[in-house]
Amino acid sequence: MQLERVNPDRVTFMAVLNACASTEALEEGRCVHAQVIEKRYVSDVFVGSSLIDMYSKCGSLEDATQVFHSMPDCNTVSWNAMIGACVKNSQEEKALVLFQQMQREKVESDNTTYVYVLNACARLLELDFGTYTHMLISRSKYKSDFFVGSCLCEMYAHCGSIVDACRVFNNMPTQDLVSWSAILLGHSKLGEEKSALKLFKLMQQAGVAGDAVTFVSVLHVCASLAAIKEGRYVHLKVIQYGCESDVLVASSLIEMYSKCGRIDEAERVFNSMPILTLTAWNAMLDGYGIHGLGKQALRLCDEMGKQVQMDSATFVTLLSACSHTGFVDEGHCYFELMSPVFDVATTVGHYSCMVDLLGRGGYLDEAEDMINRMAHQPEIPIWMALLGACRVHGNVEMGERIALQVLELDPHNASCYVLLSNVYAAAGNWESRIKVQKLRKERHLHKEAGCTWIEVNGEVHRFFVADTEHPRIIEIQEELRKLSLQMKKAGYVPDKRFEIRDREEGGHSSCQHSERLAIAFGLISTPSGSQLHIFKNLRVCEDCHTASKYISRIAGRSLVVRDANRFHHFVDGICSCGDYW
Repeated sequence: MQLERVNPDRVTFMAVLNACASTEALEEGRCVHAQVIEKRYVSDVFVGSSLIDMYSKCGSLEDATQVFHSMPDCNTVSWNAMIGACVKNSQEEKALVLFQQMQREKVESDNTTYVYVLNACARLLELDFGTYTHMLISRSKYKSDFFVGSCLCEMYAHCGSIVDACRVFNNMPTQDLVSWSAILLGHSKLGEEKSALKLFKLMQQAGVAGDAVTFVSVLHVCASLAAIKEGRYVHLKVIQYGCESDVLVASSLIEMYSKCGRIDEAERVFNSMPILTLTAWNAMLDGYGIHGLGKQALRLCDEMGKQVQMDSATFVTLLSACSHTGFVDEGHCYFELMSPVFDVATTVGHYSCMVDLLGRGGYLDEAEDMINRMAHQPEIPIWMALLGACRVHGNVEMGERIALQVLELDPHNASCYVLLSNVYAAAGNWESRIKVQKLRKERHLHKEAGCTWIEVNGEVHRFFVADTEHPRIIEIQEELRKLSLQMKKAGYVPDKRFEIRDREEGGHSSCQHSERLAIAFGLISTPSGSQLHIFKNLRVCEDCHTASKYISRIAGRSLVVRDANRFHHFVDGICSCGDYW
């Protein structure tokens, strides 16, 4: 066109600037800008807006701002371009300031304006500003706009106001994928995983096809709940909608299967991926770690290092895997090589894993010394990891010292009181333990109740300590009685420390713990020889761990138990953790 000496007009410039924006061709865009000035189209509002959009998409917000301020007249389109430029370049605060200026200059907002502003509010978690914007929308002709409604729903969900999000969602004439995904994610973030799963099923019934974002969110929910039935249903939908090749979805499938106790299925997904990204490697590495498969984790890490650049998350996962399997030397070696060899800076997360690794291995003094030498301010999880190690190794003196450190940072930390009391219990110091428990109760600090669940025939059954509510409780108690007799004959001796503790806390022996009830129910409700998958929200106690080994041998069953920290695979009287957890 230039060679033919045909003069460009506003349409030409807008089309070429759009092409530059789409391909992030900044230098070509500047050349076009020079011609815009030469041909005197710089004052044209639409060409100016295209210039702003081009510069913003090419990452030059400074140039976009200069164009905006040089425009003699700015209408809604140019204001939208500038506000959108700020949002696209992660300058959400500037976007909100511009919107306020737009209001003061009485420039009319349209649906594009509101979409950009609501996106900025969602990212900043600016609920008050988002609510103010909602008020403006309700007074405008865009109150029923489809896209604005979806963004309102997303903004409220991101800001944690799920009631308002649901109100907007329910008032929408039709709900699209964005609004469904937003409301689903909102419930998930607030810990309402069951509601999130129900919403996903309703979304499918409404005929709304999921995308990668939706599947990643719902698979994370399935992983959190260890909901294997729902997870497999989501996997089918992933295949149905052609999202199985998406690396984030595949990585989420690996996480879901790993956390549901199906490490073999996680491996199957991993091995079927055509391209292995860092996220996928990390997900598989984490799966091996939580299942206590340290050797597999180290082998995978060696292979991973040949194909991708490992990052900070890789080393957190790797050090955690070493901690779960007692690979102290290997973990320490990787920690020392992180910065000089792999160019990964050490963070609080890495130090926390190292303290846990050293503590579990019995190197309590080294662990405490590492905390004291940290460049970062030690956080509560690091001290709690060491306090847990004091319980395992019976170091009362250090346990008391660490507990004081934690309570200085958080006087209302109920878990600290519980762990310290367990330190005393492990050492047989019942007088001190009673004092700590009394102090916790006086301060109205409540520990989390233990809960274990098992899925049988697609239905989840939950149990608490000394539970009497289950409809088959009489059969469960009879099964426990039979198991108790068989276990004693096989040589099982209850741990007296836990018998004393349990009598002290409510009169129930460890044979009435929630995991034992769930195992007994599983035995009477599933075919002989089939594998049982049990999930608990807290750490399995030592006595129940020992009992599970005996039960696996007596019943001829494989028991896969996930507690708060990791998986235990009990087969023929042996646990995969090697009694190291």
